[in-house]
Amino acid sequence: MTELTDRILSRDSDSRVRVGIDGPDAAAPERLADALVGPLRAGGRPVARVNTADFLRPASLRLEFGRENPDSYYLGWYDESGLAREVLEPAGPAGSGRILTRLWDAGTDRAARQPYLDLPPGAVVVVSGPLLLGGGLVFDFTVHLEISAAALRRRTPEQDRWTLPAFARYADEVAPASFADLVVRTDDLRHPAIVTERW
Repeated sequence: MTELTDRILSRDSDSRVRVGIDGPDAAAPERLADALVGPLRAGGRPVARVNTADFLRPASLRLEFGRENPDSYYLGWYDESGLAREVLEPAGPAGSGRILTRLWDAGTDRAARQPYLDLPPGAVVVVSGPLLLGGGLVFDFTVHLEISAAALRRRTPEQDRWTLPAFARYADEVAPASFADLVVRTDDLRHPAIVTERW
């Protein structure tokens, strides 16, 4: 945590930073992202948190080929264009700084009607979720939470194991550990271990 926080805080204090924390739910990307908020704010950086669960596509599109289709999950559950348009592009160096932290309410399957947030100079936008890298989304710093197939299966609830082929395909086709700025091994969530640092 200290290494990641220090790396983000080392950026130009007037520049916004887009951080992507990638990993399946079993690797707890939301937990890491949430844990960053306090230290970054203590270091003088405003923080906005975004979860890709709030950027789903409508159920009519996500579930077009069934509720448990791993190919649909891999290719079409998350609204990457909406995430780029409403968060990553405006948070970029040439962007307006005006972002939406939630676009879609999965519970009601309707637009979240979230008000826009104006980012102050130096703000850090921390985005977390699965299958986040390799799809053309632009981040300034990326973290991939790596987990073995055995640990992934063990920590994935029975009702969600239909997603496992999607994560296997992601590892094979995208290979996020090969290019993420920081790779953290999460087979044991009590003792995460940095395995790769690129900075």
